[in-house]
Amino acid sequence: MKHHLKQKKQGLYNPINEHDSCGVGFVANIHGKQSHKIISQGLELLTNLTHRGATGYDPKLGDGAGILIQIPDAFFKNEFEANGLKLPPLGDYAVGMCFLPQSKKNRELCESKIKQIIEDEKQAFISWRDVPFNNDDIADAAKDVQPTIKQVFIQRNKSLANQAAFERKLFVIRKRIEIEVGKLLIDDPANFYISSMSSRTVVYKGMLMAHEVGEFFPDLVNEVAISAIALVHQRFSTNTFPAWELAHPYRMIAHNGEINTVRGNINWIKARAGKMESMLLGEDLEKLWPLIDETQSDSASFDNCLELLVAGGYSLPHAMMMLVPEAWSDNPLMNDDRKAFYEYHATKMEPWDGPAAVAFTDGQMIGATLDRNGLRPARYLMTDEGVVMMASEMGVLKFPEEKIVKKWRLEPGKMLLIDLQEGRLIDDDEVKTLLSTAKPYKKKIKDSRFCLSDLTVKTEDFPLNESILDTQQAFGYSQEDINFIIKPMIDAGMEPSGSMGNDAALPVLSNRPKLIFNYFKQLFAQVTNPPIDPIRENIVMSLMTFIGPKPNLFNQTEDTASPRLEANQPILTISDLDKLSSIENLTDNKFKSCTIDITFEVKKGQSFETSLVNELDRICKLAKESIENNNIIILSDRNLSKTEWLCRLY
Repeated sequence: MKHHLKQKKQGLYNPINEHDSCGVGFVANIHGKQSHKIISQGLELLTNLTHRGATGYDPKLGDGAGILIQIPDAFFKNEFEANGLKLPPLGDYAVGMCFLPQSKKNRELCESKIKQIIEDEKQAFISWRDVPFNNDDIADAAKDVQPTIKQVFIQRNKSLANQAAFERKLFVIRKRIEIEVGKLLIDDPANFYISSMSSRTVVYKGMLMAHEVGEFFPDLVNEVAISAIALVHQRFSTNTFPAWELAHPYRMIAHNGEINTVRGNINWIKARAGKMESMLLGEDLEKLWPLIDETQSDSASFDNCLELLVAGGYSLPHAMMMLVPEAWSDNPLMNDDRKAFYEYHATKMEPWDGPAAVAFTDGQMIGATLDRNGLRPARYLMTDEGVVMMASEMGVLKFPEEKIVKKWRLEPGKMLLIDLQEGRLIDDDEVKTLLSTAKPYKKKIKDSRFCLSDLTVKTEDFPLNESILDTQQAFGYSQEDINFIIKPMIDAGMEPSGSMGNDAALPVLSNRPKLIFNYFKQLFAQVTNPPIDPIRENIVMSLMTFIGPKPNLFNQTEDTASPRLEANQPILTISDLDKLSSIENLTDNKFKSCTIDITFEVKKGQSFETSLVNELDRICKLAKESIENNNIIILSDRNLSKTEWLCRLY
């Protein structure tokens, strides 16, 4: 039986829950000096990361491995000249590494669509190149689903001002191809994927063992192929199925760990789509949606978001600081400028949180950053010849000790950055000082901030329509909740104690009403992620919550920031809700709110289920209409009574 590249949602399996934990590393010459040795060292480093990967039932069946290098210009020009063709100068052409279907009919369909979209976007299609491979020694299961691997070459239209504009256009072309070809192959999406499409970098990867990458792709062992960087990755798919497309590196990152918050991150990106405007992307921005394919892994989703930020005008280190911020809110050792940078950007982008070491590159810079808890390893060294190696651990690449001038590890939340154009290694403090002082972030926050705790409004007690017992039961409170959870918290301010296991039925499967809090649980993958208490470990956690609309992600030129309404915790009191209902007067019309009653009466002759559906439609319609004039909507259950039922939105 053949394995499909993408597993479909079925039974209890959902591809959204895919995570991985792996080995990552890179080798780079900080002076930008290209050589074949860098590629060879990258392949050696990758081979020595084999222990961080995994195999299936067949010891030859790896979870995936790959390498990202700069475009080997001389190599490609030799290949084209051998076939009587000529490539434009480096920077004026791009290479797209494509996984195409095995079926000839579907493959030709993909090729035709790719060529059409390239020309639609006013770029010139140059040619296809069959990527040579040697699959004699790979696992049969990997061979069965091996895609047809081709490279598409694209020439830059001279109307594009520079290579950066070309890169943005290539991002748009690739997203259009992914979306439109996906629709063509909706019944058979297997074996179509674009590993990379860039005028700076190219990715060679597959469902291979670490040592097989160089053997499988002869391009990589050709002495003419040279690069100043080699970013490598060996995959351990903790909760996923191995697949050709899920091997790393992706277009800009390789990732060791997992993103626990990926579901929320994807939802926030969707929510922001309607308000996004970009001077650089212009009308092309509309062509990028949906930005993230939810069937892909957390690492691939992170990569998509990083691409968007860079295409929208953020520098690579700036974008990485937004996506993987260090612990800042309660860090007494951090200076005010850097705190203000993180605080300002907190409304623009939520952290992509989880135990992660992320290596990143755009072909001009290469670096790595570590999650703020420091739960993944990353060590690096630099030689007197300007070669820098970063990897999950030391020992994966040997250098004479007398040539090593620096050796250290990435600390929690810190960044290592190499600028190949400037020819130097930039340490964490320098890069973050430059970015955090580039604009007056402290002033922007001061001029735009409203704290819910600072606002005052007269709060009046409201009478319950029914007895306290009936009201508690209506909301799903039990005697156990009151006696063993709420009472200890009120009496002694202590955390309720419980057993290590909880065999209670999931609320969604129960035929009894449950507390709303029980419907929301934090999800952890099956790896070494210790639960973190936001109170005891407040140095790395924050309960601060933003209420109201999110600002335009790409508005970097504004003199004043968009208004921001902050709450010091996500659970609102009655007083907080009263403040929100009067927010227009409290913030000089910066925020406006409306209240929608979510209780309803079951009409005579109508079933509860029918009434519920009708009321949900009513609430959605009112919310849609209200959002035109209000940026905060309060869903109120205060009218709950024996005749007025609660419309449970959960």
